Amino acid sequence: MVRFGADWLHMDIMTFCAKSHHRCSCYRKSEEAYQAYLYCSAYLDCHLMVTNPADYVEPFGKAGASGFTFHIEVAKDNWRELVQNIKSKGMRAGVSLKPGTPVEEVYPLLEDEIKVDLVLVMTVEPGFGGQKFMPDMMDKVSSLRAKYPSLDIEVDGGLGPSTIDMAASAGANCIVAGSSIFGASDPTHVISILRKSVVDAQGKKLE
Repeated sequence: MVRFGADWLHMDIMTFCAKSHHRCSCYRKSEEAYQAYLYCSAYLDCHLMVTNPADYVEPFGKAGASGFTFHIEVAKDNWRELVQNIKSKGMRAGVSLKPGTPVEEVYPLLEDEIKVDLVLVMTVEPGFGGQKFMPDMMDKVSSLRAKYPSLDIEVDGGLGPSTIDMAASAGANCIVAGSSIFGASDPTHVISILRKSVVDAQGKKLE
């Protein structure tokens, strides 16, 4: 993907339903992050869809993750400590919200002395790829961009050439695309379309 033009490698980390597999699943992903760290210079963007993100800050930090994004839905009571721990391990901290979560729930994490560096707006329900893009999630992106002009706003789910303009014009500047790139006959061309849309949208906002 880096050879095709990707700037970041986005890694989704999920736990299995069976409790006995929780730890081995996530720790195997930290090993994959380490291998990516060894062999490429891309930003390693790790999105942890787990109920206990604090348990994985240290292994992902050691593995060389560049960014560690957790879900606000599971960290409402300990996010400040979690963000501080993520940053102490040399990673950027991100927070994600599912489609049903109001965007206002992440505002405190952007206004605290110890704040997150990125907000990931899920444009599908987390769990599996190939889902249809939810355009109504763009209201969250627009609200975040208006309130925090310099914030990194990431979108994930159903992004491709047919949906990128909606995300870019709303203010998203970090685009996660899976099926539209991995399933393309020419991934380089798809990545260039996504990048051009974001660059063009940012240029219009500066005019």
